[in-house]
Amino acid sequence: MVQPMYFSTQLANPPAFAPQETSPQITIIGGGPSGMTLALALARRRIKCRLLDARPRGAASQDARVLALSHGSQLSLQWLGVWEALARQASPIASIHISQQGGFGRSLMQAHEEQVPALGQVLPLSALVKVLDAAMTPEIAAGWIDYQAQTRIAHLNHDARQVWLQAVSGYHCSARLVVYAEGTSWNADQETIKVRDYGQHGLVATVRSLEPHSQQAWERFTPHGPVALLPLQEPHSYNLVYSCASAKVDELLALDDAAFIQQLQAGFGQRLQFVSDVPVPRQAFPLQLRYRSEPVAERCVWLGNAAQTLHPVAGQGFNLGLRDVMTLTQTLAELPAGSDPGARPVLQGYARRRQFDRRALIGFTDGLVRLFSNDQTLLRRGRGLGLLALDLLPGLRHGLSRRLMYGLRG
Repeated sequence: MVQPMYFSTQLANPPAFAPQETSPQITIIGGGPSGMTLALALARRRIKCRLLDARPRGAASQDARVLALSHGSQLSLQWLGVWEALARQASPIASIHISQQGGFGRSLMQAHEEQVPALGQVLPLSALVKVLDAAMTPEIAAGWIDYQAQTRIAHLNHDARQVWLQAVSGYHCSARLVVYAEGTSWNADQETIKVRDYGQHGLVATVRSLEPHSQQAWERFTPHGPVALLPLQEPHSYNLVYSCASAKVDELLALDDAAFIQQLQAGFGQRLQFVSDVPVPRQAFPLQLRYRSEPVAERCVWLGNAAQTLHPVAGQGFNLGLRDVMTLTQTLAELPAGSDPGARPVLQGYARRRQFDRRALIGFTDGLVRLFSNDQTLLRRGRGLGLLALDLLPGLRHGLSRRLMYGLRG
C-alpha cells in the first residue's frame, strides 16, 4: 500500500488489531475527526489509547460541513484502512482554477501535471465521521481503543510523571500523555494562543451551475474575501464557501435564494453561470486565525483544531491537522518499548517535526487572505503578476501543488 509521502520515513506495514493487556498511557480528549483518526492510527501501531468525548457517540456525524482532502490526506486515510468506504462518497478534484476579481492573471493546477489521479477529494464531514466511528467498533479495535462517550472533563491535574483526569460524571483516569484533539481547549495557557480576526464570515451553501463542473474547483479572490467552489458528486453541484465582511453577513442571509445567487454571480464573474431557481439554504460562521504558538506543554499535546484554526482559503485546515496526527503517531511508534510517551524530550521532538509545516501553512493562508482581501491598485497588479507567473512557470506551480498535497518538511 502507498504510504503518505510527507513522512520523514515511511510507515512500516502495521499489524492487524489485537488485544493488549496493559492500561493505556495516552488519553485523547475529543471524539471528532482528529481524535478518531489519532486513536485508529495509534491502534494500527500497537499503541493503546483512551478516547474521551463530551458528546454522545456519533454526534459529530450531524455536521453539515464539507472537507477538501488533499491527496496526501487520502493516502493517510488509505493507510488507516478507511478510504475504501469513503471513496464512494467522495468527489475528486481534477483541477483548480485560481483568479482574482477585477484584475488580470489566473492559474490552473491540474492533477495530470502532478501525475496523481486527483489533486484532492471533496468529502462530507459527516461521511468521514461515520466511517471512522465504524472502524472503532469493539470487533475491530478491541483492546486498543477505550472509547468513553458523554465524558466531559471537569478537573485535570498533573505532575512530572502523569496526569489525572476527572469527568463531570465521576469517571476518572490517569495518563502519561494527554492529547487535545478537537476545538478550543479549556486547559490552554492563553498567552500562547494567537488570534487574528479577519472581520469576515463564511457563508456555506450548495449551489448549482448550468455547466457541468468536470471535477474542477474554483478559488476566486474578491475584495470582500475569497470565494471557493468545490465540485460535488452531482455533476452540476458545488459546495460554496463565500467570504464576506462580517457587517454584511446578516444582509446576505436574509436575501431570498434568487437574490443571493445574483449577488454571488456579480462577485464571481461570468466564468460560471449559476442556477437561480433552486433553494440555497445558507449557514454562516466567523472566520479567524487562531493557533497555539507552541503545540506542546507538560505532558500535553494540542493538534488539529485544538492547535490551529485556519481561514478556509485553500481548504487546508483538516489536512494540516491530519499531518499532526500522523507525525505524533510516528513519533510515539519510534519509542523503545516501555518509554514514557509524555516525556519532555518526546514532545519536544514532535514539536520540532511539526514546526516548519505548521508555521509555513499558517503564514501561507494568513498571507493569502490579507494580500487578496483588498482592492488597492498596486496590490491588484502585483497579485495579477503573481498569478501569471504561477501559470507560466511550471516549476513554481508544481512546487505549490506538491506542498498543498503533502505539506512541508523542514
